[in-house]
Amino acid sequence: MDFVKLLDSLVPIDFRSSLRGPLRRFYLSTFISCVGIGLTLSLFVVYLHNVRGFSTSFSTLLLALSAMVGLASAPLWGTLTDRLGPLRVILFAYCANAVALVYWAVAHTRAQAIVGALLLATFSGAGWGPSSTMLSRLVVPELRQRAFGVNFMLVNLGIGFGGLISASVVDLQRPDTFTLLYIFNAVVTIVAALFYLTLRQHGRVLLEHHDNPHTRSQGWRDVLKDRRLVRYVLASVVLMLGGYGSIDAGLSLFVVNNLKLSVHSLGIILFFNTSTIVVAQLWVLNRIEGRSRTRVMGVVAAMWFFFWLIVEFTLSLPPAASIAMLCLGMVIFAIGETILQPAGSAIVNDIAPEHLRGRYNVAAGLAWGISGTLAPAFTALFYSVHLGNWWPFATGLTALLGGVMITNLRRHISASADGRAPLTLG
Repeated sequence: MDFVKLLDSLVPIDFRSSLRGPLRRFYLSTFISCVGIGLTLSLFVVYLHNVRGFSTSFSTLLLALSAMVGLASAPLWGTLTDRLGPLRVILFAYCANAVALVYWAVAHTRAQAIVGALLLATFSGAGWGPSSTMLSRLVVPELRQRAFGVNFMLVNLGIGFGGLISASVVDLQRPDTFTLLYIFNAVVTIVAALFYLTLRQHGRVLLEHHDNPHTRSQGWRDVLKDRRLVRYVLASVVLMLGGYGSIDAGLSLFVVNNLKLSVHSLGIILFFNTSTIVVAQLWVLNRIEGRSRTRVMGVVAAMWFFFWLIVEFTLSLPPAASIAMLCLGMVIFAIGETILQPAGSAIVNDIAPEHLRGRYNVAAGLAWGISGTLAPAFTALFYSVHLGNWWPFATGLTALLGGVMITNLRRHISASADGRAPLTLG
């Protein structure tokens, strides 16, 4: 009986009743594909430099070029999702990505590395927008926030599981282990695509919109006219610049160079991030249900600011205490993530018209790419003028600015889109 009460408190019965075949298969596909991502997530530069023998300059420049190509190709996937349906786009992207992974695994020359990297950049992230569109179709609007939260939990669980497999297999002294991981990633990607194939009746193009001349003629110009979406994307760029973007671009640099900690300590710190997301996601979803999404996203900004204050404070601590404080800070940062992902995705899909939903999801996803492109320059600016010790504090202020911008969005969206009232379907 106690177990039943605990289950009801974590996963309400209305959501459990929606976990039928299609949604379960979607979540399984998410988990499987993210296991593949976790296998090779952080190996790009190491693979090129340490295994294939290319210079660090070539490797990092190619990584930057890949990010720009991924950013530039994103609008295409949004258009194709609305024109062809999310399933066709996902299947094509996954199959093309699997081929690119195999090609990348056997690349030896500079030309092969460039071609492989650009193929991966084009196809590896192409499924995120279409999959969000698919998920929005599998649940009723009232359950979208919870559905996206559970999906985010499974993304992190899959990436973490893939990372554990990678850590136990990869060996710099045996280059063939890298080849094996990339090929295994390709196989896992195909398996995930096969599960998506069972969702074909939910991933088709909607004929009532496709055959309507008015909706068929609408495109990116109409998307960009929606000031609610534009405000959301701009606020998300600033917020993520004070969050994900700077975590990826500068945290490892600050930990190793400024705090003088071991590279291996990063693995410990990041473990607390992934594990917190997996453990806390269901609890957090219940805490934010029915609350203003823009306001809870503002709370995320405050939490991330506090995280960066902790990072700043560790400059005055001995190594062991620094690691302990960074682990605590990463728990706080991760709880913010468990709020941000479901709330933000629900806002986007509640304001999106069905015939433009693919484009709306891709537009929202651009905030990730843009912040990931700007964050390295932001970090480099501080280090170039020898102000690296102040970089965490400035990053925290950036997060707060993003929080103010996202909270201001509340005045421009309906109460239902903000999560404060049941969604009214027109």
